Amino acid sequence: MKTDRIVVVTGAAGGMGKLAVQRFLANGDTVIATDTQDEALKKLVDGEASDAKLHTVVGDISSEADCGRVAALAKDVGGRVDVLVNVAGFFPIKPFDEMTADDFRRVVDINLTGTFLMIKAMTPLLRGRAWGRIVIIGSASVFDGVADQVHYTAAKAGLFGLSRSLARVLGKDGITVNVVTPGLTVTPAVKANMPPKMIEQQIKLRALPRDEEGEDLIGTIFFLASPDANFISGQTINVDGGKHML
Repeated sequence: MKTDRIVVVTGAAGGMGKLAVQRFLANGDTVIATDTQDEALKKLVDGEASDAKLHTVVGDISSEADCGRVAALAKDVGGRVDVLVNVAGFFPIKPFDEMTADDFRRVVDINLTGTFLMIKAMTPLLRGRAWGRIVIIGSASVFDGVADQVHYTAAKAGLFGLSRSLARVLGKDGITVNVVTPGLTVTPAVKANMPPKMIEQQIKLRALPRDEEGEDLIGTIFFLASPDANFISGQTINVDGGKHML
């Protein structure tokens, strides 16, 4: 297993992002963790207080300037980036008839444009060693649609085209680009924002009839970031407990 990598994780203070940070630190990697939540990042640092390999920076991935600041920290810390894990996302619920253009743009800005901006900022640091990994967290909602998340589902669907095109652009540099599509994952943010009925309904639709937890995704993310995935690029790996069998 490759160790001592420079890994950037967005959405690092959330349930899924925090688990990703912990997994890479446990592997001996240096992690640049970014999130919009300053207090949550501080708690993340406190939780990993003995690990000098964790560096944090507050930033909004929909801001080109903030993405540049994350890249600057990665350059200062390691002079390069080996792995970029795009976890950050925004998943509000709003009926289509009540959705404004600003609502739609905000969700697309974070889930799609923000992913583009972060990758764009990190690409100069990923290139030059004939090896690199970009892992993007998508959503299994794109496979059947979600009535009250038209903006979110549309933005996540856009990640397919983004990742496949970038896989071709960056492949000559030895950089792979792949998407992981989780089902509705019971993180603290989901518990706080999603109707309990919506969460419960997912269980009945899965081949594995239980809640999906953040831990269910980390192995797939870690695999795609590893040398074991050297010849996998432009792919989507669905991790939703068998709700969708593609």
